[in-house]
Amino acid sequence: MFAWDDSPDLNITPLVDVMLVLMAILMVTAPTVTFQEQLTLPDGSKSVQVANPKTLTIRMDKNKTIYLNKDTYALDTFADDFVNQSVKFDKNSEVYIRADENLEYKNVMYLLKSVKAAGFQKVSLITQ
Repeated sequence: MFAWDDSPDLNITPLVDVMLVLMAILMVTAPTVTFQEQLTLPDGSKSVQVANPKTLTIRMDKNKTIYLNKDTYALDTFADDFVNQSVKFDKNSEVYIRADENLEYKNVMYLLKSVKAAGFQKVSLITQ
């Protein structure tokens, strides 16, 4: 007759070793696997070209003189003058403000507020 042992001895160490090796291989190879799905993109309209919107640059020097293209304005009267001049420009164009670093913060913010009040929404301050 066979004698059965009441507490069988199960050695799982080789199983754990194999699983750790497989996990290490997976961790090394997973980042290098890339999936590329082939896409067929639709053709765009060849008759309409998208034009880059014009940009507008406003400069203010340390003497609070404002330059817009070839025109010169004083800070005190710039808001009214710019509203009158803004009808010549596209309101969707980007406006870049270049101001001297020695100016007071309130003067630069006044310039920024004046440009936004004229209807321009894409206004940026340019830095070095």
